[in-house]
Amino acid sequence: MTTTITICDTCKRDDWDAASGRTDGEALADLIEAAATGVADVATRRHSCLMGCSGACNVTLQAPGKMAYTLGRFDPTEEAAQGLVEYAAKHAAAETGVVPFREWPLPIKGHFVTRHPPLTE
Repeated sequence: MTTTITICDTCKRDDWDAASGRTDGEALADLIEAAATGVADVATRRHSCLMGCSGACNVTLQAPGKMAYTLGRFDPTEEAAQGLVEYAAKHAAAETGVVPFREWPLPIKGHFVTRHPPLTE
């Protein structure tokens, strides 16, 4: 089952460079989209404002019937993007979406903000 990474493309960290012409969220989105290219069962999408402004750059990981997660406080780096995509692939492969801590990629440790149980019908 596909896990979707939703990336806040309006996130701006405190040291955001307004002269850059794009937000930190846009920069992170570009990197995540590139890292996810060709990765089975991982999709990406952008969304304007995930309401985690105090801890920008924010993303969510979601799949039907699985635990969902919000992560934040990232720098827009290739390392962060690769870690998020690697975790999303593990989330997709896990029946419940719960990935054992020992399998978490290092770049995402310390970045979890919330988790949400799957909706039941």
